[in-house]
Amino acid sequence: MRGYYSQKLSAERLHLCYEIAPPRVKRYLKAEIGFVLDRIKPSALVLELGCGYGRVIQKLVVKAKTVVGIDTSHDNLRLARKIVGSTPSYYLFEMNAIALGFRDRQFDMVICIQNGISAFKVNPQKLIKEAMRVTRSGGTVLFSSYSESFWEDRLKWFQIQSDHGLIGEIDYDATGDGVIVCKDGFRANTVGPDDFISLTSDFDIVPKITEVDGSSVFCEIRIT
Repeated sequence: MRGYYSQKLSAERLHLCYEIAPPRVKRYLKAEIGFVLDRIKPSALVLELGCGYGRVIQKLVVKAKTVVGIDTSHDNLRLARKIVGSTPSYYLFEMNAIALGFRDRQFDMVICIQNGISAFKVNPQKLIKEAMRVTRSGGTVLFSSYSESFWEDRLKWFQIQSDHGLIGEIDYDATGDGVIVCKDGFRANTVGPDDFISLTSDFDIVPKITEVDGSSVFCEIRIT
């Protein structure tokens, strides 16, 4: 359902989703950010697509020279400014990830993690193409989704969110094979290794696929 996050699951409500995450999910979130941080140079200009309330940006600003975050939710960006604080090394913009207002080859790294490639509800190939467009030669584009082996822990986390009224009641008859469906129209898909290979096949590139912590699948694209 397009607009679900901006209408029902942004800012403080989105923040609560992560606050109530069980220990295994928090380990996944930490490992995912760690994978990204290990690839950032101190001189880097980094763009995060779908920065939400600043959960990842507050880690990125410690490592990168400058961080830019974009999101379609004004409420998310408001909370992000409050959480990240007054450091001068980041900028936030209300912007659509498939229509970025940046020039070609501007960033050293573009990241879209925590299954944004599915959660944004946009054409994933257009999303990848736009991320590649704004990344410099020698730079890196990183997308991530959930690992198939993380299914039970992911479903448990979404059930906790449902119990707190953050998402609708889970429709277990329709839920399975990596897809979580709620009775209010919410639907959370995943992108697996073969999907990433297929989505990038038209761009004449060979992405590096890495599973991290038994919970994330990363698609790493080097720009030439």
